[in-house]
Amino acid sequence: MTKTTKTAETAKTTYAALLRGINVGGNRKVPMAELRQVLGGLGHEGVQTYLQSGNAVFTSASGKAPDALARELEAAIEAHFGFRVPCLVVDGAYLRAVADACPFPAAELEGKQLHATFCSEQPAESRFASIDAPVHLPEEYRVGDRVIYLYAPNGLGRSKLAEALAKPAVVKGLDVTTRNWNTVVKLVELTQD
Repeated sequence: MTKTTKTAETAKTTYAALLRGINVGGNRKVPMAELRQVLGGLGHEGVQTYLQSGNAVFTSASGKAPDALARELEAAIEAHFGFRVPCLVVDGAYLRAVADACPFPAAELEGKQLHATFCSEQPAESRFASIDAPVHLPEEYRVGDRVIYLYAPNGLGRSKLAEALAKPAVVKGLDVTTRNWNTVVKLVELTQD
């Protein structure tokens, strides 16, 4: 259940902001304390960050759609840090649904073996036509609701299937960002009651 606090005037919903490509190799540095300030400056409450890779949780009573919250955050980050960072904002109910719909036995796997690539919109099936799935076994992927699940038994860094899924034929025109399963589980926890 998504954290929603109701008052006489407004309902607050808890969201996760997933930032792409920050704090990697010393580039595009976004200190988490400053990210919390930026989110607070947008009027969000209960702001928390998780790890240094761009995961934030916050509550909002704005009534804005997650896409609108993401565009607002991107603009605020660019104004504060001087560079654009693609952001996806999802609510706790969506994160719970992603976890519940996982087609792989998550409880039996190490967090580094299972990943979720979150997409700004549902990728069409035709985007995956160039991927010869049997060639990549034992690695596997499945497409869910605006998410691509990836089972990579040797981790993401060694995954040839991850490379194939990151090619322009698959992701061009989409904002995508990947999280390992440990992070997905923690974000579900942080956005629930």
